[in-house]
Amino acid sequence: MNILILEDEIPAYQKLTSNLDDFFEEPISHDWSRTVADGSRFLKNNKYDFILSDIQLLDGTSFDLFNNVNVDCPIIFCSAHDEYLFQAFNTNGIAYILKPYSQNDFKKALEKYQSLFKQGNYSSLDKTTINVLKSAMQEEQVQYKKRFVIKRTKGIQLLNVIDISLIVASGDFCVATDSSGKTHPVLEKIGILIAQLNPKKFFRINRSQIIHIEYIETIENHFKNRLLIKLKGVKEKVMTSSATTSEFRKWIEE
Repeated sequence: MNILILEDEIPAYQKLTSNLDDFFEEPISHDWSRTVADGSRFLKNNKYDFILSDIQLLDGTSFDLFNNVNVDCPIIFCSAHDEYLFQAFNTNGIAYILKPYSQNDFKKALEKYQSLFKQGNYSSLDKTTINVLKSAMQEEQVQYKKRFVIKRTKGIQLLNVIDISLIVASGDFCVATDSSGKTHPVLEKIGILIAQLNPKKFFRINRSQIIHIEYIETIENHFKNRLLIKLKGVKEKVMTSSATTSEFRKWIEE
């Protein structure tokens, strides 16, 4: 068995080789590259059973490499990038190990490789998929808000942004409703909040309300070019303004 390792950090490379030795009973050979340039040279001159790849290399990203060199073997990505890339790899990648990973995480990824490859279910990484992953990485690099600190009489509570269904302005602060229907005071004005939230997930439907796309249950036409929206965890329907309806329709179709 011959493996290519694309990893710019020496300790991470050493951890990968150690896990490979623990997983495979038979001897394995491998090449190691810390750069896109060396990785390209290896791929053009050698055949590999699979590739273990970080995303960020010393002179670029592994996506740049896979865009320029045809890869006909499975790839297991090992990276510290999390939310958006992880979602993308759930549908597009053979396996994705999130750093710092355990030996068990590594074992599961290799077992997935063996299962897919032996059953003939593996499809090569094409340029469309690579572009999806590059787009996800760029989106992840924008630091949108992930949680709010909620101050209550009994202490401090953390509210994860992914759990928020609706945000409503209330003077100099806002009230966030989560998907279970519980409300939380957020000590920011709505104009500041909307700038902190991922625009692919959240939309300001009128002057005082922001909604989360993943909790939309129904959308109904209403008078004067408005839409009524039912959200999970929210009793009353919310409504777009006449001015936002057109952009909202485009947003939900992206």
